[in-house]
Amino acid sequence: MDILKRISEYKAESEKLAWQGTFKDYIELLKQDPTPAMTAHARVYEMIESFGVAEGSGGTKKYKFFEQEIFGLDRAVEKLVEEYFHSSARRLDVRKRILLLMGPVSGGKSTIVTMLKRGLEQFSRTEKGSVYAIKGCPMHEEPLHLIPNELRAEAERELGVRIEGNLCPSCQMRLKTEYGGEIENVQVERVLVSEENRVGIGTFSPSDPKSQDIADLTGSIDFSTITEFGSESDPRAYRFDGELNKANRGLMEFQEMLKCDEKFLWNLLSLTQEGNFKAGRFALISADELIVAHTNETEYKSFIANKKNEALQSRMIVMPIPYNLKVSEEEKIYNKLIGQSDMKHIHIAPHSLRSAAIFSILTRLKETKKQGMDLVKKMRMYDGEEVEGYKEADLKEMQSEYIEEGMSGIDPRYVINRISSALIKQDLQCINALDVLRALKDGLDQHPSITKEERERYLNFISVARKEYDGLAKKEVQKAFVYSFEESARTLFENYLDNIESYCNWSKIKDPLTGEEMDPDERLMRSIEEQIGVSENAKKAFREEILIRISSYSRKGKKFDYYSHDRLREAIEKKLFTDLKDIVKITTSTKTPDEKQLKRINEVSKRLIDEHGYCPVCSNELLRYVGSLLNR
Repeated sequence: MDILKRISEYKAESEKLAWQGTFKDYIELLKQDPTPAMTAHARVYEMIESFGVAEGSGGTKKYKFFEQEIFGLDRAVEKLVEEYFHSSARRLDVRKRILLLMGPVSGGKSTIVTMLKRGLEQFSRTEKGSVYAIKGCPMHEEPLHLIPNELRAEAERELGVRIEGNLCPSCQMRLKTEYGGEIENVQVERVLVSEENRVGIGTFSPSDPKSQDIADLTGSIDFSTITEFGSESDPRAYRFDGELNKANRGLMEFQEMLKCDEKFLWNLLSLTQEGNFKAGRFALISADELIVAHTNETEYKSFIANKKNEALQSRMIVMPIPYNLKVSEEEKIYNKLIGQSDMKHIHIAPHSLRSAAIFSILTRLKETKKQGMDLVKKMRMYDGEEVEGYKEADLKEMQSEYIEEGMSGIDPRYVINRISSALIKQDLQCINALDVLRALKDGLDQHPSITKEERERYLNFISVARKEYDGLAKKEVQKAFVYSFEESARTLFENYLDNIESYCNWSKIKDPLTGEEMDPDERLMRSIEEQIGVSENAKKAFREEILIRISSYSRKGKKFDYYSHDRLREAIEKKLFTDLKDIVKITTSTKTPDEKQLKRINEVSKRLIDEHGYCPVCSNELLRYVGSLLNR
C-alpha cells in the first residue's frame, strides 16, 4: 500500500464530506431527513447500533461495536447499552444522569470510553451520523437554537424534531452584529467530531486542586481583549474553550471523576438535569452532551458515604464493569495485549495463555452454595462447557448468586506484566504454560495489594491451573499419537450409536463381520460412558437423550455426526486415549528410543507442529513433560 497515496485519498474523502449553506438550506435538509438534529445521547446509541447486534449466549444481545476490544462482558455491555444509551436516546429521564462506569482496575472502563470516542469520530463521517453546526460557533451548536422559543412548537411539528437549548452568548451577539438579526442567512456547516480538533469530544482529568482552574471546564476571560471590548461580560472577551464547551454535541469524559475537587463537580448538577452550565458573567449556557465518568469501587464507596455528595449521587447512573469470568475470553484479552507489543516474534506454546486465564478466572470467582459444585466446575460452566448433573438453570442461579462477583481478583495487567517478564527473561525462542505459571507464582511476592491469606489461595489456584494444563497436555499428545484419529473415532462413534439404539428399542444388533444377531454390547457402551462419569443409574437417561437428539436432528433434515454432541465426543476421545496410554507412555519416556520409537516420536512431533500450533522447541518439551506425567 502506498501510504502517501492513501493519505491523499483520506484528505479527499474528508473534503467531500464538507457542506456549507445558510440556515434556510439547513431547514430544507432537515425536511428531507431529521436525523442530523438528534441529541448527543441518540447519536452515541445510533453509532453503537450501526455496527450491528447479534444474539449472544443465554439470550443476551451482543453488540458488535464492542467485540474487537471488550471480551467476556456481554451481560455488562448489554445492560450498559439497553439501560443507559438506549433509554437516553429515547429522551427518557436517564439522559439527565452522569454515566459512571465503576469497576476494578484494568477491567475495561477506559477502553469502553475510548471506543465510544473513536466510534463517534467515525460515525460523524457517515451520512447517518452527520453533525451540522452554526459556522464560527466555539461550541459547534445546533443551528435550530436560532429559532425563537415562541415559534419552536410549530417548527417541531413541521420538521418532526425536538428543539432544546438556547444560543450561546457568542452566537447571540454574532446574530445581532454580523447578521443583523436575519436568522435565515446565518451560515451553517457540517463538522466532523474529533478529539484532536476538540470538536464534540472533551476530556477532563483531575490534577492538583490548588493549581487546577475551573476554566479548564467552562472557559475563561481573555484579558488581552478587555481593553478592546470594554467589558468582561462581552462574549468577544471570553474564550469558550473549556472541556464542557468543546464536548457539546458529543461526549465528555471525566477521568477518575471522584478524585476531582468538589467545585468541579458542582457544574455537573445543572448540566445533567437542565442541560446547561454557568460560565463567567453570562446567563446559563446550553450544552447537549453525554457525560461519562469512571472510577474504582473503593473511591465510589467513600464518595457515597459522604452526605455532601447526595445531590450529585442522585444524578448518576452507576454501571458496574466487572472482570471477565470466561476463560476463553480472558485468553483473547492476553492475545490482544501481547499482539500490541514488540514481542510477537517469540512463540507462545498452545495452552500457555489458557493456563494463565484459568488462574485469573479462579481468583475472581466466588464459592457457590450449590451442592457438589466446586470452583473448577463453576469456571467450566461459565465458559459454556457442559458439566455432568448441572443444567442452564443452575448456571443462571450461580450468576445471580453474588452481585459483586468479578469485582475482585487478579487483573489482566498483572498477568501480562508477568508474561512479559517471562518473555524477556532470557533469549527465548518460545515459552510454554509452565514458564507462564512459574512467572505468575514468582510475582505473587511482589504484588503490593495481596494479603498473606490471598497469596495462599492464589498459590492453590496456580496448582489447579497446572493440573488443568496437565490434562490438556496429555490429551494433546495422545491425540497426536492416534494416526487415523478421525477414522478410529468415527468407527467407535457409529458402533456406540448402533448399540444404544438396539438397547433403547429392546432389539438385537447385527455383528458387522458375521451378520449374526446379538445383544447390544453393554461392556462397550459402559467403557465409553464411564469416561465422562455417567453412572450406572444415569446410563439409561444418557442413552435416551442421545437418541432424542438424533431424532431432533433428523426432523430438521440435519445429520447427527461425531461433532454434534460435545460430551459424547469427549467420551469417545477419552476411550481411545485410554487404549493408547501404554504406547504413549513407553514412547515418550524412553531416554534412548529405538528406530521404531524415534520414527513415531518424529511423526507425533510433526503432527503437533503442523496441526496443533507447536514449534520444534515446545513440541519436544511437551513430549518430554507428558512422558514424565504418565510415569508418575
